[in-house]
Amino acid sequence: MGLMSETNGKPLKKQDRDMIVAAACGAVVGVMIAASYAAVPLYDWFCRQTGFGGTTQVSLAAPAQTLERKITVRFDSNVGPGLPWKFEPEVNSIQAKLGEVVTVVYHVTNQSARNTYATAAYNVAPLTVGAYFQKINCFCFTEQHLKPGEKQDMTVVFYVDPAMAKDADQDDLNTITLSYTFYPQKAPVPQQGVADSTDPKKSGRI
Repeated sequence: MGLMSETNGKPLKKQDRDMIVAAACGAVVGVMIAASYAAVPLYDWFCRQTGFGGTTQVSLAAPAQTLERKITVRFDSNVGPGLPWKFEPEVNSIQAKLGEVVTVVYHVTNQSARNTYATAAYNVAPLTVGAYFQKINCFCFTEQHLKPGEKQDMTVVFYVDPAMAKDADQDDLNTITLSYTFYPQKAPVPQQGVADSTDPKKSGRI
């Protein structure tokens, strides 16, 4: 039976039925697209809250206590394709007490003759300890910019939450690996209306 008009009960014309079906399909596609965009920040929020997938946590201050139990933290550094950077930690590993605030330095060099931009992705292994790895400060929080041949020291400040000692699943854990990978980013687009300091006509010097 064909679709009926809501006003007079007469069957709708084929053109009208096609328009209704097209509108319904469009609405479904719109909902799916909106859901896909929402899924990314929701997944990111979930990972940050739970440590899922080795996602580390962010802390604003040092913990209230330090335990005698020690853990070895190894540092892994990587560079994504197309990024001409040399990226390595100052030390390969350290031993730290649970709750002890540690500062580690990474050395980064732009080995090219051009400006480069990059952002660091990161996680810890085993993946189950993400909820206990707390960062106070990290170069991974912001996009990094290196000029041609520029060298920089980048630091990360962290501690392993003493609460991990209460997790029976982590009783045999002796080593955590903190892994970073820098990925290239496009140069930021200059804001409209902002004078270009390299162009005297735009900067107003002539």
